[in-house]
Amino acid sequence: MSILDDLISLLNFDAVVKDIRQGVFHTGVLTRNCGLAATLPQDALRQKPPMVKEPGFLLEKDPRELAQLAHSQHILEAAIGMATINSLLDIKKDSCIELNGAELIKEKGRGKRVAIVGHFPFIPHVREIAKEIWVMEKNPKKGDLGESAGETFIPRADVVAITGTALTNHTLDHLLELCPSKAYVILLGDTAPLTPLLFDHRVDAVSGTKVVNPELALRCVSQGANFRQIKGVQRLTLVK
Repeated sequence: MSILDDLISLLNFDAVVKDIRQGVFHTGVLTRNCGLAATLPQDALRQKPPMVKEPGFLLEKDPRELAQLAHSQHILEAAIGMATINSLLDIKKDSCIELNGAELIKEKGRGKRVAIVGHFPFIPHVREIAKEIWVMEKNPKKGDLGESAGETFIPRADVVAITGTALTNHTLDHLLELCPSKAYVILLGDTAPLTPLLFDHRVDAVSGTKVVNPELALRCVSQGANFRQIKGVQRLTLVK
């Protein structure tokens, strides 16, 4: 069973879909809780329309239908599905620590070989303390490697950090297969579901987002906020 199927199987769908917002950078869904996911605009714009099949009518769907959109090959629909999954998770805050994913990577990666899937703003800081660092990115920036480089470098890493959007683009299962048994594996970003279920799938820590003020967070999402600009949230880490 895929990680997505496992995630969906543990959800309680006894909830009402109250709101859906899809901004340029992030997607928010409000059901029992508010869940977020990255929108991935560059990837979405490469796809043929319609990018979302039923815009304007998604609130009429039940939470199970929306969560199943995480399987969609259309990035914008998959982002709605991931945000729905995150909105239905019951995050046990007492099991989490208030630790940013970047700090955890620096802590675990000092003097080690670090592989990072996804381009994050904190990468220059990791370069300063890691023995070696390889950054794999679907849309590479200066200093990044292409996504295919993961086949070579992830198996060599002591620490592997993977963007939660690997769930949205359906690459996470394979990326985790590439991780060596000795590696410390972190899933991070607001798409990353804060659930211990991921510990059954080779993940050692999840650094994600809990929305504490849905109205404010959704307003930020719909007004074009990037990750750092979204207010009304807590950055939490769940450790195995």
